[in-house]
Amino acid sequence: MGTAEWRVAPEESVAGRSAARRGREAPDRDIPARRRARESAGERQQPYRPLWVEEPARRHPLPDPVRTAAVRALIIIAVTLIQAMVAFLCTLAGSWLAFPMVISSVVSTVVATWAVVDVWVTRQVWNQRYGVVSEPSSTARALRRERRARRRAERAALREQERIRRRGGTGQLSHS
Repeated sequence: MGTAEWRVAPEESVAGRSAARRGREAPDRDIPARRRARESAGERQQPYRPLWVEEPARRHPLPDPVRTAAVRALIIIAVTLIQAMVAFLCTLAGSWLAFPMVISSVVSTVVATWAVVDVWVTRQVWNQRYGVVSEPSSTARALRRERRARRRAERAALREQERIRRRGGTGQLSHS
């Protein structure tokens, strides 16, 4: 389109101009013809769909004492790795700081190991104290309900048999 055409039709929208231009150019080959027709008509088939759907967490978050121990262990491990890297670089550089850094790295490795064991022990202690809340599945609940109903029916039948025997075994079920 030249500038003269732009001035002639200023009320025409950008979408209309691009649709007119597409008519002259090659069609979009990756979009099916029916969808192109719907899009040009301005109607949309699918309703608004969010980018993601939040789902509930499958696992429960860590208990506070375990989380605290884990964060502490992570910080100690990070410091240990930094110390080990500094010790290595000081050794390469031939600095006097290399020996103290190597010693502190060894000590930090022992402390980091203790921190990881502390996370494990804290988790075990928490599980032992507060236990894991187990909720039976609906299938297990239904099976238990059926078993209980069956036992109740058997006990009722036994009581009825006892009642009949106590009456003398005449076989009468009514009170007349």
